[in-house]
Amino acid sequence: MSDLADKVIITVAPTGAWPSKKDNPNVPLTPSEIAADVIACWKAGASVAHLHMRDDEGLGTMDKVKFKETVERIRDNSDIVLNLTTSGDLNATEETRMAHLIELKPELASFDCGSMNWMHSGLFLNPPKFLEKLATVMKENGVKPEIEVFDAGMLYNALYYLKKGFLEAPLHFQFVLGAAGGTAATVENLVYLKSLLPEGATWSALGIGKGHLPVMLSTIALDGHVRVGMEDNVVYAKGQLAESNSQFVERTVRLVKEANKQNATPEEARQLLGLKAAVNA
Repeated sequence: MSDLADKVIITVAPTGAWPSKKDNPNVPLTPSEIAADVIACWKAGASVAHLHMRDDEGLGTMDKVKFKETVERIRDNSDIVLNLTTSGDLNATEETRMAHLIELKPELASFDCGSMNWMHSGLFLNPPKFLEKLATVMKENGVKPEIEVFDAGMLYNALYYLKKGFLEAPLHFQFVLGAAGGTAATVENLVYLKSLLPEGATWSALGIGKGHLPVMLSTIALDGHVRVGMEDNVVYAKGQLAESNSQFVERTVRLVKEANKQNATPEEARQLLGLKAAVNA
């Protein structure tokens, strides 16, 4: 593992469930747009892609047909690690939040380890019985959970599920800072969450909106992995909309190198996270 010690996994989250073309005309929404964007980010240095889908009106959806088309386009043209969301549609059922995992068997998928108030839109529900069911489906289909932590309670929930056997070590966490209703995107909060990690865990972090750069720079300094992309932030700099998701990736690669580290390749990311071999290897 020593040769991987200075490798940083760059995850790109190109779409999310909320940003629209009105927010930034460059947000990819269709399967072809998302796939092309992800492939460009892979070429720029991203090793993981976190995918959400949109319906024909541009709203978040768990439509497994759209997931399948997007995943196939990406797998046919890259070896990037795919991380599929299990949320992003507040009207989804428990079944539709898991169906695409059973069919597509991605290497990673989000495991939102608790419920919270989306202050702008309603309740984000992840009750215990659903999380137990989701963890079981992931285990049965060889999908590693990326444990999404919006506040400290979600990290403690993950430790409970580890103790009960629903989750397996080593755990992988994604600190999501700055969500409406979640923990604020500050360096102090990032350091606190990192202090709670169990031994052997891997972790990544992101800051939404104006917290994007402070959280990314701090995460690199703290030897974590990073997530960038228009799901979290549609602005590249003050008063400047992002031209593409690859623009975020290119900047992150530069900053990682300035920190005397290197961006991980997809294969190195698989080694760091203990993932199975690439589907299209």
